[in-house]
Amino acid sequence: MTYTTFAEFWPFYLREHSRPATRALHYLGTTLVVTLAAYALVTASGVWLAAMPLAGYFFAWAAHFGVEKNRPATFTYPLWSLAADFRMWWLWLTGRIRPELERAGVTS
Repeated sequence: MTYTTFAEFWPFYLREHSRPATRALHYLGTTLVVTLAAYALVTASGVWLAAMPLAGYFFAWAAHFGVEKNRPATFTYPLWSLAADFRMWWLWLTGRIRPELERAGVTS
């Protein structure tokens, strides 16, 4: 299926992250990315900005290839996947991810 809006893509993205361990690895990677961004700003060191994609994608791809056993959505929808990752992370941080997962049909 081809997605033409982020609203259509969002439930697909959540279903591609159906296992709790997959989401946990994503949360870890995204937290590390945010931490690296903050550290780069505080230290005014751009080298940490270069490490951000490595940190984020390492954990995400480990989750997809090792846990979920699927192809990362970022290969087809890179910008929407990035936005969805931060949305999923924020909803998890604020305790609001469960209803979104349930609406997408994710039960674990």
